[in-house]
Parts: sequence; structure tokens; C-alpha cells
Amino acid sequence: MRARTVCVRDLSAHEVVTVTPTTTLAECAKIMREQHVGSVVVIDDEGSRDTPRGIVTDRDVVVEAVAVGLDPSTLTAGDVMTTPLATVRDSDDILDALARMREHGVRRLPVLDDAGNLSGIVTVDNLLEALAEQLDAVVSVIKTEQTRETATRK
Repeated sequence: MRARTVCVRDLSAHEVVTVTPTTTLAECAKIMREQHVGSVVVIDDEGSRDTPRGIVTDRDVVVEAVAVGLDPSTLTAGDVMTTPLATVRDSDDILDALARMREHGVRRLPVLDDAGNLSGIVTVDNLLEALAEQLDAVVSVIKTEQTRETATRK
């Protein structure tokens, strides 16, 4: 029997923190702090489930602005957002998402529904948790086999 494939839809956070391209990096950082997230997805219309245009991470704020002495209150999300944006479909499985992260060198992927609209965000932490559960199931199989073998050889 084959293990059930885990879909990205099952792992992703469906409450996505979004900003527009004109949001300043200082405001992005404030929003990330208030919402306890490490990234914001950039969309055209605030509050909609629009097609995402880019992503700004906490690392982008530090590396692209603070570390080089630029003023985060004058730079915008549109100035530093990562584009083209790597995304994943909500129907993709976790191995597809992991492959996409590896391809693009990112730890977070906006999740799109069948219409191409933002439906969530998945992180490498979400994927690791699901993979750890699957590995735990493999370990249980091995332990069960060892216990059964030990009982039958006595």
C-alpha cells in the first residue's frame, strides 16, 4: 500500500499577510512584527485574493535596505520584492513544493488555487513537519517488524 500524498493545501497557512507595491519597507517590517510572520506577499489590491506579484521577507528588509544604509521608510515593497515569484499550486504535493523551493533557493512559496489566485503560503517548516511525520511512520514500520520477528523467534 502506498502512503497518502500530502497536498500543499493541507499544509499551507490560508491567512496570508499581504501588502501593495507602494508599502514602505518600514511598514512591511512593522506588519511582519505585528503579525508574527517572516514575509509579506505583494499584491496589487490590498485585502483581495489577487494574483501575487512578489514577496518581501524579513531578510530582504535587512539585506536590501538596512545593511547597505538605505532608509526603509523611503524604499517600497515594489523596490525590493522578489520577482519573478516562485509559487506552488494548492493541489501540488509536498515533494513538488520542496523541489520548487530548491530550484529557486527560497523557503516560502505563495500557494495559488486553480484560478491562479492567492490561497495560502507554505514554508519549509511546514514541509519539514509533514516529512518528519512520514519518516516517523517508516520508523514505526521498522520497529513493528523487529518486534514481530523477535516474538516469532523465541
